[in-house]
Amino acid sequence: MIADLHCHYPMHLLEHAPPSETYDRMVRVRRRPRWLEKLRALVFRLAARGFNYRDHASGWRVDLDRLEKGKVRLVLSVLYEPFAEIDLDELPNSDPEDGYFSDLVDHLDRVEKELSQIDPDQRRHLVARSEADLAAAADTGRIAFVHCVEGGFHLGRTNAAITKNVAELARRGVGYVTVAHLFYRGIATNAPALPMFSDRTYNRIFCQPHKGLTELGREAVRAMYENRILIDVSHMSAEALDDTFDLLKELDSEHGAEPTTFPVVATHAGHRFGNQAYMLDRRNIERIVARDGVIGLIMARHQLQDGIGDGEGIDHTVATVRRHIDRIREIAGSHAHVGIGSDLDGFIKPTMSGIEFADDLGKLEAPLRAAYPQDADAILFGNGHRVVARVLGQREERVRRERVRA
Repeated sequence: MIADLHCHYPMHLLEHAPPSETYDRMVRVRRRPRWLEKLRALVFRLAARGFNYRDHASGWRVDLDRLEKGKVRLVLSVLYEPFAEIDLDELPNSDPEDGYFSDLVDHLDRVEKELSQIDPDQRRHLVARSEADLAAAADTGRIAFVHCVEGGFHLGRTNAAITKNVAELARRGVGYVTVAHLFYRGIATNAPALPMFSDRTYNRIFCQPHKGLTELGREAVRAMYENRILIDVSHMSAEALDDTFDLLKELDSEHGAEPTTFPVVATHAGHRFGNQAYMLDRRNIERIVARDGVIGLIMARHQLQDGIGDGEGIDHTVATVRRHIDRIREIAGSHAHVGIGSDLDGFIKPTMSGIEFADDLGKLEAPLRAAYPQDADAILFGNGHRVVARVLGQREERVRRERVRA
């Protein structure tokens, strides 16, 4: 079995305008005309063909059939609204708008509706909102889908909105939020991640303030800690990483908690063999390990091969993955802190050779089992499952305590 810690299953839904019942609800909140929704869908569809599909006609990389064939049984299913982050009616570096969160929730609803239409009897999948759901999916061989969010800008434009919205995401079963992303939007500064730009060029074009977490970003981290939603530190700048780990230390002290109680994840990254600030250096790997977190290895050539070298074929991909696994194990002292976080359908073209679609993830299993016979289960599935199950279980326990107090 494989756990994919960062999989953009929901992305394909954005190539079509929302269905009429969703649109009717949206227009009351956002007041966007239907023609604009259709235009957005068209622009997104064209962008996907150029910057996400393997080739113009190959289609989306992730669907339920492909996940099954790839032996993926835990999907951290990532919701992302591109027209929230790239909001053309806002100035660069502007703070979030309120409507981003309602768009996000509508997207979540569309994912669940599509899955229920594909598999109405839930024989193939289960949307997991609790530790018991994860166990039930594993016991029956179904794919457990756990909703996740990429981009803290979705969470709200005020502290009060963020507090309320994060609690709502926890209620809906969201596993983690990737706080930073491609561009600064008033939450956290980010590391360059666009493959067409070097870090130096990106920093010259997309100027960011000299800070890490903003006050809104700090509120997001606090709310996620309180509601037991994992913090994904992928995409964070060095300053944002420092601010996040410092704030978590403060929160641990306030709650009298050990760091390992609340893991931190980097769901789609790897060790920094080259010069990209996006990848994790030794210090940040050690900080993730100290909280019993997990690093998912991204299947993007731009990131995973940096400092290692390009190559073709699945053997080269496996060798590259093993370089990262071995280096993280050297730093961590065990294989308990590494997994797979493909980022498929996350516009990471080109992907690692041989990993073009979700079903190709199954190609990693046999060679990794041969290389790590004692720890392959943990690397492929167990490590990711552990951190998700921990926070979902803590969330349930918190709800039980609140009910007793009431």
